[in-house]
Amino acid sequence: MPSLHWERVLLGIACCAVTVTLCSLCIWQLVVRFHKETTGPVAPPCFCLNGGFCQDRTCVCPSEWAGPFCDIVNFCEDSVYTVNISENVIKNLTFERVVVGKYSSSKEKCEPNTVNGNSSIAVRLCSRRGIIPVLEPPSILNCNENLDSLALRVEIADTSSVSAIASNTQILTSIPSQLTTQNISAAANIAVQILRKPNVSEDSQASVAVLTTVSQLLDANETEFNNNNLVNVTASLTKTMEEFSLMGNVTQPNVAVQSAPLKPNSSTVLFLVQRDTTLGYFPSTKLEIQENVPGLTSELSTEVQILLDVKSNSSSNDGRVGFVLYQNDKLFQSRIYRSNNNLSKQIVSGNIDGGRANGVEIAFNPKAFQIKYKYAKPLEYISYVGVGLSIAGLTITILFQIFTRKTRKSSITWMLVSLCFSMLIFNIIFISGIENHNARKDSSDTSGNNQQFSTYTTTNTILTSDVVDPPADAWCMVVAVLLHYFLLATFMWTALNSAQLYLLLLRTMKPFPGHFIVTMSAIGWGVPAAVVAITLGATYGEGKALNYRQEEFCWLAALDQNQNFSMKKPMFWSFLLPVAFILLFNIIIFIEIIVSVIWKENKNLTRNKKDSLVKKMTATISIVVVLGITWTIGYLMLISHEETNLFFSYAFCIFNATQGLQICILYTFRSPIFKKKVSEVSSVLRVPGIQFYLHSEIYHVSKSQPAKHTQGIFRLSEIPTENISLSTLPNGC
Repeated sequence: MPSLHWERVLLGIACCAVTVTLCSLCIWQLVVRFHKETTGPVAPPCFCLNGGFCQDRTCVCPSEWAGPFCDIVNFCEDSVYTVNISENVIKNLTFERVVVGKYSSSKEKCEPNTVNGNSSIAVRLCSRRGIIPVLEPPSILNCNENLDSLALRVEIADTSSVSAIASNTQILTSIPSQLTTQNISAAANIAVQILRKPNVSEDSQASVAVLTTVSQLLDANETEFNNNNLVNVTASLTKTMEEFSLMGNVTQPNVAVQSAPLKPNSSTVLFLVQRDTTLGYFPSTKLEIQENVPGLTSELSTEVQILLDVKSNSSSNDGRVGFVLYQNDKLFQSRIYRSNNNLSKQIVSGNIDGGRANGVEIAFNPKAFQIKYKYAKPLEYISYVGVGLSIAGLTITILFQIFTRKTRKSSITWMLVSLCFSMLIFNIIFISGIENHNARKDSSDTSGNNQQFSTYTTTNTILTSDVVDPPADAWCMVVAVLLHYFLLATFMWTALNSAQLYLLLLRTMKPFPGHFIVTMSAIGWGVPAAVVAITLGATYGEGKALNYRQEEFCWLAALDQNQNFSMKKPMFWSFLLPVAFILLFNIIIFIEIIVSVIWKENKNLTRNKKDSLVKKMTATISIVVVLGITWTIGYLMLISHEETNLFFSYAFCIFNATQGLQICILYTFRSPIFKKKVSEVSSVLRVPGIQFYLHSEIYHVSKSQPAKHTQGIFRLSEIPTENISLSTLPNGC
């Protein structure tokens, strides 16, 4: 048929094929993800009581409760204890509720005129016997002694007074949060002096009190340890603890000492720290020393183990081996090195007397510390569906603009096509590559344990940092860079479209600047490239990939080590900040256009008010979409309130994931040219039952000019009433 316009037929077929293909891919992606989630191992629900919460199929209980459902009492109630303060003084001491393993201080204080004026006169330990928490008898403080005076006394104290000094030191350090650097130094010196006393290991009361004091020091504020004057004191204490470990066996919440005789036939000695699950109703730790073992154990319940390959110096049984375990590293501060994180680090040491070590193997199997983010699943589905529809809509819009480019000025086609193209590439990369491959590897580990720590090596390498980056993922880095670039380019093209609207609608009598398309292209594609290059140069280097991107997904880094939003991260200064300036510019132009053009009252307009209002609203929405004004909702997502944040997350996801679809509807489907071509294609293909009502109108608007001009023709000599849009501007622009 000679009258058949094959290019229009091809356009319709191409649009339909692209739409069906992309929507099918989007649905397939959702089906695959849903299948993975529903066919995986179903975790049984955990019902946590008393303020506990479920994490990794296990109840995480507050300190006052224990057990699989947080239903086991882990505290001692308020109590009153009658005690003889002196020969003629009997006093009732009142203690508040305290958790198991902690000391409760009495409400009764020492007299103000004493050395320890206003300090609690006694402390009482809450311990556990089986499943029932019980209160131990209180320890009474000598109100005329403080840590400084005790430090002076302990040097010359005999065996009979060591226990009293140790007990008073324990009481004075029973509230770790109130300890100062000077208190820590004095208490550590007292502990050193007592542990060096002859036969102190035989005095169980003194040795337990000293180890309790050390355990309480490990609960003191870490800032109090950041004093160089304390390094020598803590080093002396840890050295003395090693020596004491050959004689004593004491276990406290933050420190444990274990010793055993070294037998002549012993070839290896293994010290184990295991999570004891025998009782099952509250956490417990089991310490064990094994001899003549082939190597390190592979049991997952083992948290710490140290294996000594020993050789005895004699055939006698005088040799001994000792181990010390610290639950954190506060006593091991360096004058130079400072840790970069707040995670607790266990310290273990081994000591041999009467033999020598031919080799040492140490293995830690700590709990995997992983930050759990609460993602609303519907947001993921909305993103995939919305982005899939946007990809289809943007593809149709680009094809339509290219095939119908002769109906409008070339700059208008180029500007809108560039915006749609950058947005299309961003959406394709987003939907296909934003997920980190490391996340997939981690999710495939169904055992609930971090296998990264289960392999022990024979090398003893000193780490350069206490922060170990996850396995390098070059693909994730490339995706993050491309997402950064094309999203910045998208916003830059919204700003350039905003500038073009300003020139078309508000400066109608002035021509476009020379080389307009070339200039706009250089800005639209060049400025984002410069920003990305500067960001990469400032943040990315060998071993510093996470300075640029996140690990959870392939996007710009935003959070600091404490998981708080940081303005030093590239998310703020290389994305949010420039985008904020672009959106501010777009909002200013948008307000100017709706006030001066769209909503400006025209007395010559005779259309009914209702119809006029609909057209104005449509035109306003069209400009909001093409200028990306809805992206301002993203800044409201920074609000920390959970319900508010979730509301804006849904709004942001719905409006911006479907931005490409909105552009297609407002700038393609509603265009009279598109309706006309679809009507022609449908008539050629003879699709039954489909009717299109086409309606378009043309206004010839004249504009009054000053006296020196007779009359000027308004630049927009042909504007469809359906909308005011970039795609419908005529050749006369």
